[in-house]
Amino acid sequence: MKEKVLILGGGGFIGMNIAKYLNENRDYKLTIADNYFYRDFEQYFSESDLESIEILESDLTLESSFNKLDKDYKYVYMLASVVGVNNTIENPEEVIRVNTSIIMNSLNWLSHSEVSRVLFTSTSEAYAGTIENDQYKVPTDEKIPLTINNIKEPRFAYAVTKILGESAFLNYSKNFSFSSTIVRYHNVFGPDMGFKHVIPHLVERFIKKEDPFLMYGFDQTRSFSYISDVAEGSVLALESPHSKEEIYHLGSEEEVTIEELIKFVGKLCNFAGVYKEADTFPGSVKRRCPDISKSKKEFGYEPKIHWKEGVEITVNWYKDYFLQEGSSKKDGFKSLEELGN
Repeated sequence: MKEKVLILGGGGFIGMNIAKYLNENRDYKLTIADNYFYRDFEQYFSESDLESIEILESDLTLESSFNKLDKDYKYVYMLASVVGVNNTIENPEEVIRVNTSIIMNSLNWLSHSEVSRVLFTSTSEAYAGTIENDQYKVPTDEKIPLTINNIKEPRFAYAVTKILGESAFLNYSKNFSFSSTIVRYHNVFGPDMGFKHVIPHLVERFIKKEDPFLMYGFDQTRSFSYISDVAEGSVLALESPHSKEEIYHLGSEEEVTIEELIKFVGKLCNFAGVYKEADTFPGSVKRRCPDISKSKKEFGYEPKIHWKEGVEITVNWYKDYFLQEGSSKKDGFKSLEELGN
């Protein structure tokens, strides 16, 4: 009998791609649980593959939803959460409610299950305050203290829930029969990533012919991680014999300025107008780039897709989408002025 694997939040961008990687590279009985499936499954799975994948539409903020799940999964990937700059700025209370509910419901269920290993997915946002205060080096390793710069700032609502999740999963696993592994993602991107991230926002604005084109946070830096690399890294992390109760950074060690990213996307969109420097969004960190040496050493994580190659693939996907559909499904770009109103 095949060993069973569960992906909580498997309808999301990263969750769906982890499911795709597992389907193509492992021989598990796969279950995907989420409350919101809008992606086209045919992009990820063949018709015959879908016949063997269990898909559960469940509101994971409700404890009763976990009654639908089996008890004996070998691996559980816990990705379910609300994310996005617009969400955190406009509805921080909902981000906190949803993410905290899912974390605690997952842990209560796990504490009564026969699950062996769990991956909790966290974020580089959890240490943004430490970097902003120049208290730690960049590229940044996993030993960095987790710090929130201003607890009143709505932008940090998402990061607060991820800090809670890291602590909760690591401490619960000390007293129950499962072990936890934490991965912190760093600016993951790719086709069909949704509409609440920087690259889809840029394409949307270029398609709308914004000119002059405002470069928000132009002097900030990020490391961009292509989705196929992160999906593989997540699986390698959870399956590694060295990763129990460990934390890993997944991303790329190449640091890129937002101005460089914007102008590269503009070139791909045939922009011939004027660029103009603009302020950043509130709560946004100046620099972000992970040290991934621990991930490389302990389970062979090695990004394969250069950021420019990945951005070109992603931009072409969104150009096709916007030209066909005309607008984003949800979470489209909002300027600083719009978010402030």
